[in-house]
Amino acid sequence: MKLTARDVPPRSAWSLEQAGVHPLLARLFAARGIQAMEELDDSPARLLPPSDLLGAKEAAILLADAISQGQRLCIVADYDCDGATACAVGLRGLRMLGAQPHQLSYVVPDRAVHGYGLTPPIVDLVQAQRADVLITVDNGMASHEAVRLARSRGMRVVITDHHLPVVLDNGEVSLPEADVIVNPNQPGCPFASKALVGVGVMFYILLAMRAELRQRGVFDASNQPRIDALLDLVALGTIADVGRLDTNNRRLVAQGLKRIRAGRMQAGMAALYAAAGRDPSRATSQDFGFAIGPRVNAAGRLAEMGLGIECLLTDDPVRAQTLAQQLDAINRERRDLESGMREHAESLLESLMPEGDPPPALTLFDPDFHEGIVGIVASRLKDRLHRPTFVFALGQDGFLKGSGRSIPGFHLRDALDLISKRHPGLLRKFGGHAAAAGCTIAEEDIDTFEEALARIAHDGLDASLLARQLATDGPLDAQWFTPETVAQLDAAVWGPGFDAPVFSDHVEVLGQRLVGERHLKLSLRVQGQVRDGIWFGRTEPLPAQAQLAFRLNLDEFQGRQRVQMVVEGAAD
Repeated sequence: MKLTARDVPPRSAWSLEQAGVHPLLARLFAARGIQAMEELDDSPARLLPPSDLLGAKEAAILLADAISQGQRLCIVADYDCDGATACAVGLRGLRMLGAQPHQLSYVVPDRAVHGYGLTPPIVDLVQAQRADVLITVDNGMASHEAVRLARSRGMRVVITDHHLPVVLDNGEVSLPEADVIVNPNQPGCPFASKALVGVGVMFYILLAMRAELRQRGVFDASNQPRIDALLDLVALGTIADVGRLDTNNRRLVAQGLKRIRAGRMQAGMAALYAAAGRDPSRATSQDFGFAIGPRVNAAGRLAEMGLGIECLLTDDPVRAQTLAQQLDAINRERRDLESGMREHAESLLESLMPEGDPPPALTLFDPDFHEGIVGIVASRLKDRLHRPTFVFALGQDGFLKGSGRSIPGFHLRDALDLISKRHPGLLRKFGGHAAAAGCTIAEEDIDTFEEALARIAHDGLDASLLARQLATDGPLDAQWFTPETVAQLDAAVWGPGFDAPVFSDHVEVLGQRLVGERHLKLSLRVQGQVRDGIWFGRTEPLPAQAQLAFRLNLDEFQGRQRVQMVVEGAAD
């Protein structure tokens, strides 16, 4: 692994420090592109206005009219955490804005039965709810056939999504024929934050609706509903969906974290924190990515996402606790399945790497793989081998369902698009982003897919991209190895596009031993001081001298707090 130090613009760091930012944080923020104090202002007033989001006003008018006319609205959700939080935010927000309970319903696809997004069978389910308005959250941009079907049956369709639209072979963008589309990534949308995820889009539509209802005289500034009460869910969905933390997303997440730390959160959020053994008064964005989000996601992977949505919808703490415990149990089952699948996948890799070196891209399939876990396993293998990786499982319809994860410099969705052009008919369905994508193929086509992906990766990845690199924030001065520093770092909002601090330094390894059979416990001398360290998932011993990349963590035992170095990697 190559460790590289981030550049710190001295003028920006000095300016932030002069404005009162902690010296270490000033350096970290400047290295992440922050130039002025205003960019760190996370007040709601600083959020981009909903009027900038193309289609938001039209959606607000359509939904406000439907509610006032007593029509029924049905949300078509998605089976991941972004879809679940977007559904819960939509239903809660619409109630706050005047919809009666009997006017609202939702459906969520079953991963194994319905596949992804709005499909004709899902339209049948919506029609069974006697809905007048169909609202998608976190899906719909590729649902041309289903949108036409819904409208032919008399429903109005509002698509709220953040995924890229379909681009035809001639380069034209193809949009579904919905009544309204709200998506910052649709052509012509001036909204500055293209990183808004599905739950963020739904939140902005609610803001636009509230503004519309103020214009109609339904509310005024003194009695309008507090839509910001939903920001804990917006923050969860944003981080869980790996939304890039541009300035606007950081503000959304920061506001959500503040509400959770203050105890002002949905009952389901509080129950999920309790189930995960996390302290909400010390909530961090890492909680969403590694503790809360996976428990919600587990329902969509192994059970039915309705469990996750209901947990986020209920206001009854007892029911929320019951649902959160069910989600926790499903997540434990998911971890066991993932562990078994990962071990099996790693054994299959030996046949793919006779010389020990991985091919330019990995494709794995086994009849025993579980469809709901393939994405997680692909992510783990990608992290371990630093190669674009696709893992396939056999779906209930007899086709292989694949989930892929990629490395920087290799756009996975574009690779699938190229495969579809080189091998017409090979991909029955595909979609995704640069870093994550999915597709459906016939079982007999797995070898063709493997060869096609490997060829594209071979042509598109050079040695520099295949070499694992880790950007660090350089050495950490000894004065900052304190619990107070850890608390300040934890209080900030970190995530994709605004990476959490990782420091690096040359160390002397004074002692090392295995704990829990899988983790390396370390005693290290850094800048003349002896520090505790741990490397999770590492079993091979370190040399006497090493350059390590590490983050800071607070290890608490029997009421005592010690700063611990959590090792993320070592220089080759």
